Amino acid sequence: MDVTLSKRGSYATAAAICLARAYESGRPKKLREISAEMDIPRTFVSQILGDLVHAGIAVSAFGRDGGHRLARPPGQVSLAEVIEAAEGPLASERCALGDGPCRWQDVCPMHETMTKATASLREVLASTTLAVLAERDAAIARRSYPVPADAHPHAAAVTIADSVQVELPTAVIAARLSAGTSWLTAHAEACDQEEPRIRVGPGGPGWLGKTIAVHLGRAEQADGSLVIPFIWEAAGPAGIFPRFEGELRLTAIDPERSELQLSGRYRPSLGRAGQVLHDALLTRLARATLRSFLRRIARGLEQEHAQNAAASPL
Repeated sequence: MDVTLSKRGSYATAAAICLARAYESGRPKKLREISAEMDIPRTFVSQILGDLVHAGIAVSAFGRDGGHRLARPPGQVSLAEVIEAAEGPLASERCALGDGPCRWQDVCPMHETMTKATASLREVLASTTLAVLAERDAAIARRSYPVPADAHPHAAAVTIADSVQVELPTAVIAARLSAGTSWLTAHAEACDQEEPRIRVGPGGPGWLGKTIAVHLGRAEQADGSLVIPFIWEAAGPAGIFPRFEGELRLTAIDPERSELQLSGRYRPSLGRAGQVLHDALLTRLARATLRSFLRRIARGLEQEHAQNAAASPL
């Protein structure tokens, strides 16, 4: 049974912690600051903060000195409030042993147990304040917080960004991006299996992971660019899934040239023995993989456009 938050719930909690850390300064936080500090996609951060404002947890102000801040001191805001602002009321909507909601005439023997379990969970969340979470977060950043005994092993992630120029108009590239992701998946898989040529284990680069899929989210216009949420997922050893999550930004340089920028967080797989890669090697791996992927995309777009132009009748 996986008791975890949805993406919306986890983003709301991260945003609330960010506001809690900034509360004493009295300075509102800009959306772009919250997005960068807490690794929340720019396309979601405004929705998440809207949830917190609607719930009375945060307040917002417009203008040059505007932004978002907590409506109350962090010690007066519970984690339960934050989670329910994004997820809805913490309650079991379905019968534990049935297919629909619990009804007295056909209530199941699990009803009272699940009701008590749900109430206990909410009690723990309600007794945990943003002040406590902000203090923990600061300790983790200082590396003074003890690692929990039940913590799951994971590979460290690095924030990475790179860009490439494409000798094509933005309209041509945007149309190709909207046509599906199978061609992007092929380029990503080639990077996984062939590049970067950085030897990190006896098996060579091929064992780092095999691409499962590339996902593109809904495109939006922002600051004169087309911004698309981007996720690259792969299967790795020891149950660790290499993953890149960020955004793909398409910007016009001039009528015939464009820039593709990919930015986000990259988490590669662990080594063969389950060890986390050294920070320096991890950064090299992330940069080389991203660079290889962008170059393949640019080359593929230009070649495909040239072939289509050659095949078109005059």
